Amino acid sequence: MPRKLLLLPPLSARSAFRAPRARPALLPAMNAARTGYRVFSANSTAACTELAKRITERLGAELGKSVVYQETNGETRVEIKESVRGQDIFIIQTIPRDVNTAVMELLIMAYALKTSCARNIIGVIPYFPYSKQSKMRKRGSIVCKLLASMLAKAGLTHIITMDLHQKEIQGFFSFPVDNLRASPFLLQYIQEEIPNYRNAVIVAKSPDAAKRAQSYAERLRLGLAVIHGEAQCTELDMDDGRHSPPMVKNATVHPGLELPLMMAKEKPPITVVGDVGGRIAIIVDDIIDDVESFVAAAEILKERGAYKIYVMATHGILSAEAPRLIEESSIDEVVVTNTVPHEVQKLQCPKIKTVDISLILSEAIRRIHNGESMAYLFRNITVDD
Repeated sequence: MPRKLLLLPPLSARSAFRAPRARPALLPAMNAARTGYRVFSANSTAACTELAKRITERLGAELGKSVVYQETNGETRVEIKESVRGQDIFIIQTIPRDVNTAVMELLIMAYALKTSCARNIIGVIPYFPYSKQSKMRKRGSIVCKLLASMLAKAGLTHIITMDLHQKEIQGFFSFPVDNLRASPFLLQYIQEEIPNYRNAVIVAKSPDAAKRAQSYAERLRLGLAVIHGEAQCTELDMDDGRHSPPMVKNATVHPGLELPLMMAKEKPPITVVGDVGGRIAIIVDDIIDDVESFVAAAEILKERGAYKIYVMATHGILSAEAPRLIEESSIDEVVVTNTVPHEVQKLQCPKIKTVDISLILSEAIRRIHNGESMAYLFRNITVDD
């Protein structure tokens, strides 16, 4: 029986009748949700969230939803109330009087964000705590280095701060640190708010602050004066590890070891290097905490003929009886920025004035998130500033 052949249409005709094959749906890009950023405040008190609110207003963003509170037993609890997965998170932490609680709030919030899969966690810490403990003292410790290690362990990947007490502190960190400067805002205040500022002289209350004062004087085209011979011990006069162990009477010394006799330091009488007679004296520094040294400097400047005295500093901690001492002193005005909340001190002393620095902090946040250069924020800034 002859075999029947099955005739198939040409290949082109077969393709015309073929049913279209279903295409798989395209998956969303993995980085699609990683373009946003959020700003959180690590402290829930009204005084500490004021700076965070100013920054978010300038950024046109909302403050992140979180709850920070203290348990009845004193423990700190942090709860993040929204998703932060794959986002850049900026934690703003101003340091109130309770420094240790503020540090724990920052550490716990950073760790909570890390475990919530935030992409980058950037700490915005205008005044970095423990910055004065950045050198070895006797048998003490460099606490600032310890804090830097704790922040890295908690999950921070970047820090924005302002006017570190010692610029070498940046070397304690294993991640980038942007040390912004408040001097442009303070210089603007001098030019706009101090009448006849051209008749002023910039004053360093100790030789240690001479470089900062010189930077201000050169940019304002003003004279410079330095107070030398402070009565109290300065930071550099404190004993460090090189004086350990202490000297012991009748100690046995190797017969072949003869060291030269060390002469003890003796401060000269207080003098003012520079002419302040008939001038406005502007004392500049980075931190104003215990104000006794500033009050003593103001008295000396008054005796030397200065008719008006201003004190300008980046961080106005103003501890203890600082408002009362300022009010009763020869100081006419104390100008500080809002890196540290000091609303209570302002109520106690009307001489205290505040300069807002939220503009530069918000711009730093925007540039870091967008991957832009930070060089613009450091234009005309000297190393000694």
